[in-house]
Amino acid sequence: MQVGNSVSIELDRVDPHEDAARKRKNEKLIRELGPVVMGALGDSQIVEIMLNPDGTLWEDRHGSGMNKIGQMDKNQAVSLIGTVAGMLGQEASAESPIVEGELPLDGSRFEGVLPPVSPGAPTFTIRKKAHFVYTLQDYVRDGIMEAAHAAAIIRHVKQKSNFLIVGGTGSGKTTLANAILAAISTNSPKDRIVLMEDTLELQCTSPNIVSLRTSSTKNMNDLLRATMRLRPDRICVGEVRDKAAHDLLKAWNTGHPGGLATIHANSAESALTRIEQLVEEAGVPAIPSVIASAVNVIISIQKTSEGRRIRQILEVFGLDEDGNYRFKSVCA
Repeated sequence: MQVGNSVSIELDRVDPHEDAARKRKNEKLIRELGPVVMGALGDSQIVEIMLNPDGTLWEDRHGSGMNKIGQMDKNQAVSLIGTVAGMLGQEASAESPIVEGELPLDGSRFEGVLPPVSPGAPTFTIRKKAHFVYTLQDYVRDGIMEAAHAAAIIRHVKQKSNFLIVGGTGSGKTTLANAILAAISTNSPKDRIVLMEDTLELQCTSPNIVSLRTSSTKNMNDLLRATMRLRPDRICVGEVRDKAAHDLLKAWNTGHPGGLATIHANSAESALTRIEQLVEEAGVPAIPSVIASAVNVIISIQKTSEGRRIRQILEVFGLDEDGNYRFKSVCA
């Protein structure tokens, strides 16, 4: 089935060996998603699809940002979230009102919330799994970053610097990480890259790649420890959000330069303070000199009314005599 402008999602073609029950569930999910959401899933320019509690459907589109695209009935949304929950082996009820995981149809990230957490009506967000990589050249072409920014990133890729990508929710951190991974693939095609994520969103075309994901029994700390025995050249983490920051710093500081990670922070300058907070969650003191040694480049990306923009790129140069982080801005 061709949906949207460039991406073909084969959702109505079922593997002949797929059992009948699974086929029925897929068909039910497609009906409940409806033509508007299905069309958005197949549109390569759409990043996220959202349902608000008032029943309005919204898209977040490359270049133009948020747009209202339709409506969804409350009962349809409740049934949809319940179907996704069942296919993920979860429960959707007033006692278990939050459903999260990968959309069974295409692996997009799904977050659904039912009453009473979402008072009165359900809401959901589908963060689409990328169907193509937005390159650094695309960022420059579309005015998201300056040519000097892209040149600095490529220079640091060649130098095997460690990148920390900073921004808020929906700012485009993962898309930017994929662009940097594409630059790594082009400039260092023989490097062995290990990717670690909670949800599979990072994309890399390097021929020597290992992709790991967390599970109900293995967290990011476990993956980072296992990674050290997988002979990585570059270590990349989809998002650092807890005490795993401590193990990531150790990995980056023990002969494995050239990686990247994303983190939620308000600015490039505050990113290393946020890393300090996460390290301390591991029950160990945060040592600024260790952090400054591990993190070489910080890129801040923000979502603005005009679209996503690279706000700042900082190079990290250790500590000053007062123990504060020393930064140098690219394109200041």
